[in-house]
Amino acid sequence: MKKIIGTVFVMCFAAGLTYAEDTTAVEGNWKVSGFFLQNLNQVSFTNWAAGGENSFSSTSNARINAKYAKGIISWESYLDMSYGIVKLEDTPMRKNTDKIDLFSKFGREINERLNYSAIFNFQSQFDKGYKPSEPDEVVSRFMAPGYLTVAIGLDYKPVEFLSIFLSPATGKFTFVLDDELAALGAYGVDEGKNVNPEFGALLRIEFEKEVVTNVNVNSRVILFNNYTDSDVSNRKNTDVDWIVGINMPVNKYITATIGLHLLYDHDTKIEKDRMVDGEPVVGPTTQFKQQFGMGLVYNF
Repeated sequence: MKKIIGTVFVMCFAAGLTYAEDTTAVEGNWKVSGFFLQNLNQVSFTNWAAGGENSFSSTSNARINAKYAKGIISWESYLDMSYGIVKLEDTPMRKNTDKIDLFSKFGREINERLNYSAIFNFQSQFDKGYKPSEPDEVVSRFMAPGYLTVAIGLDYKPVEFLSIFLSPATGKFTFVLDDELAALGAYGVDEGKNVNPEFGALLRIEFEKEVVTNVNVNSRVILFNNYTDSDVSNRKNTDVDWIVGINMPVNKYITATIGLHLLYDHDTKIEKDRMVDGEPVVGPTTQFKQQFGMGLVYNF
């Protein structure tokens, strides 16, 4: 099953890129852009009286955007990928960031600011992730979890840098294609199952603008409510996925970046830092990640 899904995914994406290239050459209605960013950090101590631990970290981020517009039809897509590692002197090398995010939105204009739209979004990670308290225990890998979201709705763009997409009909599928994790009911799947299908409403808000000179802010918040949940009491819960990126170019090739990521999914159970009757408390909680880096960037 993993091979089939992977093959279909690669074929579909490759076909989309091929079509984009052909259309660019013939129609001239495509606009393609992107960047590659590489951050490095290294610390070394030799006979340092105050103490310290040697460390090395590296983060790579690549993104490609493709936009098509002709008449009342628009189509925009992006592929955003990042991977990072960190190595402390006496600990094994571990990843510190890992992301695959493929998004596509097709629109048909109603008026200057409003479109009928359909979206497709796939999210996962490349590599294995390990539990911090148990360094040998795998808690994630490619397609465990993986998320597929498809939705139809209205896309409102009051200004060029803001998009508000609302869908009352959204399918969200959570994949856990690792049988050991699936047996534990990880990421909201029923124990022993590899897929958790959900149907509900989605709100996706995207903002991207240079707010002051050389400070670019992009923000994306996704809210999803599964109003068909078999557990009626769970229908009041809303999944939150909020990313904020701040890019501050120093010159053409060097940039500083700040990344913030907040997640809440009521179906994802996380071990908390407290005990009850000698057992760790496990349950849904807010997840938060922050990154800061400075590195080399290539824009195209």
